[in-house]
Amino acid sequence: MKIATYNVNSVNARLPNLLAWLDRCRPDVVLLQEIKCEFNAFPFFDLQLAGYEAKIFGQKSYNGVAVLSRGKIEVAAEGLPGFEDENARYLEVLVDAGGENIRVASVYLPNGNPPYNAPDDDSKYAYKLAWMDAFYAHARKLSESGEKVVFGGDFNVILTEADVYNPDLFRNNALFREEVKQRLKAFEYLGFYDAFRCLHPYETGYTYWDYSGSAVALDNGMRIDYFWLSPAAADGLKSCGVDKQARLADKPSDHAPLVMEFF
Repeated sequence: MKIATYNVNSVNARLPNLLAWLDRCRPDVVLLQEIKCEFNAFPFFDLQLAGYEAKIFGQKSYNGVAVLSRGKIEVAAEGLPGFEDENARYLEVLVDAGGENIRVASVYLPNGNPPYNAPDDDSKYAYKLAWMDAFYAHARKLSESGEKVVFGGDFNVILTEADVYNPDLFRNNALFREEVKQRLKAFEYLGFYDAFRCLHPYETGYTYWDYSGSAVALDNGMRIDYFWLSPAAADGLKSCGVDKQARLADKPSDHAPLVMEFF
């Protein structure tokens, strides 16, 4: 089974790229973030023609998550359970994997940095920490179920110095602050596995390159998109890698898909 996570940075703006990538990569399940549209504006028909059923938790102009699947799909949670949120950042579904249900969630974790015009405003950072605490609490419940659980998405966390091209530039960034890294690292203590690092302990694995300058050409990137797997899911992990070709397409997202295969 092949599962991909992809911050598409507006599903309608990137639809030709998305359809071309789906045709080339042929994933069974796709987790999308930043779809930036509500239900009525989502391209269900185009994706159906491409062979995918879609479930979405959308929001006009901002945020929004979706799950595409070649098999049957059932929504388990719209929004992060136990956390009241006006933003569409979490969609959890059950997907059919050859007669077996796998619990999969598309995650778009808050960025947490202040607005440019209010650098001392820490409200977005407080929101990020509260969101991560609620996410941890929900993940703990799922970790006790023994199910095959896959969390995938844009986590907006640079977990280690090896995950960014220049750590010194990000010391005070909300993606790299200690409280944030500790909260994501805590997933390992729940028994979840960082799929990419399980197979590639020393590679950079960047999934994001800024639009400005020559970030892609210079490989000035960061690893902020992840798959976190429960032990039952991690047991079958076969491969996990970044499809950088999608980032090199015309008018791309600033993220590249992270693609995982398991038995």
